Amino acid sequence: MATIKEIAQKSNVSTATVSRVLNNDDSITVLEETRQRILQTAKELGYQTLHERRRQQTQAKKSAPSIGIIACQTVEEELNDPYFISIRQGIEEELYRQGISRVGSYRLNDMLTVPQEFPAIDGLLVIGRLGEDVLKQVSQKITNIVYLNYVPDEELYDSVTVDFEKATKKALKHLMSLGHYKIGYIGGVEREHLQRKKVISEDKRLTTFESMIKKGDFEGNDAIYIGEYTMSSGYELMKKAIQKKKHPKAFFIASDPMAIGALRALQEAGLSVPSDVAIVAFDDIEAARFSNPPLSTVRVYTREMGQTGVKLLMDRMSGRKLPVNVTLPTSLVIRQSCGSPLAVNPFKEVVQ
Repeated sequence: MATIKEIAQKSNVSTATVSRVLNNDDSITVLEETRQRILQTAKELGYQTLHERRRQQTQAKKSAPSIGIIACQTVEEELNDPYFISIRQGIEEELYRQGISRVGSYRLNDMLTVPQEFPAIDGLLVIGRLGEDVLKQVSQKITNIVYLNYVPDEELYDSVTVDFEKATKKALKHLMSLGHYKIGYIGGVEREHLQRKKVISEDKRLTTFESMIKKGDFEGNDAIYIGEYTMSSGYELMKKAIQKKKHPKAFFIASDPMAIGALRALQEAGLSVPSDVAIVAFDDIEAARFSNPPLSTVRVYTREMGQTGVKLLMDRMSGRKLPVNVTLPTSLVIRQSCGSPLAVNPFKEVVQ
């Protein structure tokens, strides 16, 4: 943008005169011809007064879309598992990058009905699973919706998720490649929280595990342990698993926090990881690198999931009608806990 000095030089007047003319100072006496010359020069150079810039910023804020975020997890669930917090952080980072500050946050378990202000929201991002009843309520009030970590109906709604089946197979096949043909499973349950009712949803990690057992890929029917997605639950479930004399020598654990709890149980029992029990987990939260030993885990790009959701929503609000489902890739991060020869160095990790 042009400066007052540049306008003064081109108009052949002082900077003080330019400043007072542009700011409509009535006390200045100046020829009309000079005033018009200054105004024309400022226009040609694209100069904007502070008042004009502030007015434009105010108008931009008023015209910015209003975005809502629904978290389908309780506060306790978010605190126990950073997975969903990371998705939310990705959303907030992208909204900030796009200059959107009109954001309302809602938590599903606090909603007795869909909030009345929803019709005034231009777009909605939903983190997690919504049951059919709530899904209908929300979609009747808001047209522009993107679901994150869940695909309610890919022919109707935008969504961003990962292929849990493919990711689980990747982890299990890695354990099999290390010679493990009896594998245990430790996992939690995903719920919908509405009106204080808890509805358990299907977990693709568990169903994929069970499907591979049925196909004869490995043994593990008697080694499936389900609790909550928390460290303490992972600890208790692993204690229960290793009480059996013929417990598996390898476990797929459906979240990193559960795996960290399981490591503690194994250490208390005098079992070494990975020589006595190998572990591959899921998420790749920051703590996975610093556990003892460092966790082999499936890396889910949760921040990118949130960022991609915002971009889809902006595109949807720009007029796109065709639903888009984005499936982000995952990576298997090989560290020490699985016993792979690729990760003999405690400071080394291999991403596949």
